[in-house]
Amino acid sequence: MDIQSAKIELAKLILNIESPDLIIKIKNLLTKETGDFWLTLSDSEKEEIKFGINQLDKGLRVSVDEFLSEIT
Repeated sequence: MDIQSAKIELAKLILNIESPDLIIKIKNLLTKETGDFWLTLSDSEKEEIKFGINQLDKGLRVSVDEFLSEIT
């Protein structure tokens, strides 16, 4: 299925929805997906991400198993 066919099929499915709540959820999903998530983050969240990337760049990392054993 090509992208145009998929869009048409999606439009048909949306047109058949009777639930206002579901329509709102779909609208919210689509508007969130089209934006840059970075702009939705708080300054502290951005700093945490930058800090984590900096640690990874320095080779400071732990395995998932090690992390999970530390928090449980």
